[in-house]
Amino acid sequence: MKKLSLLFISVLMATLFASAQKPDGFYGMWTIEVEGGTVGWLQVFENNGFLDAELLWRGGSVLPVQSVFLVDDDNLVVMRARETTMEDKNGNERKMIAPHLFKITRSGDRISGKAIQPSRNGMETSEMSFYGWKLPDVPAAPDLSKVKYDKPIKLFNGKDLSGWKLIRPERGNGFKVVKGELVNDPVQTEGKRIHYGNLRTEQEFEDFNLTLEVNVPEGSNSGVYLRGMYEIQVMDSYGKELDSHNMGALYSRITPSSAAEKPAGEWQKMDITLCDRHVTVKLNGTTIIDNQPVYGPTGGAIKADVFAPGPIYLQGDHGKVSYRNIVLKPIIK
Repeated sequence: MKKLSLLFISVLMATLFASAQKPDGFYGMWTIEVEGGTVGWLQVFENNGFLDAELLWRGGSVLPVQSVFLVDDDNLVVMRARETTMEDKNGNERKMIAPHLFKITRSGDRISGKAIQPSRNGMETSEMSFYGWKLPDVPAAPDLSKVKYDKPIKLFNGKDLSGWKLIRPERGNGFKVVKGELVNDPVQTEGKRIHYGNLRTEQEFEDFNLTLEVNVPEGSNSGVYLRGMYEIQVMDSYGKELDSHNMGALYSRITPSSAAEKPAGEWQKMDITLCDRHVTVKLNGTTIIDNQPVYGPTGGAIKADVFAPGPIYLQGDHGKVSYRNIVLKPIIK
């Protein structure tokens, strides 16, 4: 009888332990609001029998993580490592690979947690709070031939910045109107780093078609954000191999199917449609992204809610670039 009781307890404990180690509740994609107004995105999945994840944290690209493990049904730990620049109290700098730890707690389809990493001086820790929610599956691709549009809206009048404003007014404004063009020229002063702001429309939009012309000087880059959430890359990538960071790409998410960019310094036309969480990009008349699903925000997004209206915004903190003929047609639903 005693042996049976011990066996029963052993089986019960094993069952309880196994049930406490199921990652199913974390599987899927999570969109994240980060303390301070930035955005993240996490995908948790099984990879060849192991738990794995991809992470977007505030800026940059969607990247694989170094480690992910389940504490119990409702607690997950994710770790990534990245090169960062540390600076001591005397202003001396050094580069090092720093760990970045994410402690995540789940409650149904909501998550919250802390992101912990070394502070810039390397002697303390820096923490950021965040919360998020699970994204539903992307629906089937829409039939764009049946989509109807409202009247076109001319977003740039060619005279001034009416209808536009800086996302962070405390930053420098590199945008100005020159001969009917919207020019961003974030000039830096030697010995002093000026942080330039991104320019957004005052209006916010749902789904739409957006057309514009852009001129990118050699070596420069910028970005056009759809709904303040999805960046269509603008850069001098003429002659480069296909990449998800090239001209017309959905930044770090969708690689163009062909290279249709022109050499630096030439005007190029973008025709972008965002509809039902799918994006189509035509660059200089060539379709380079054809009605592809968009799974979540890109780095630099100002919104995490993929269903919320948002502005068109233009990156202002990278390099010189000029825009003209910016026209948006809202989709009628």
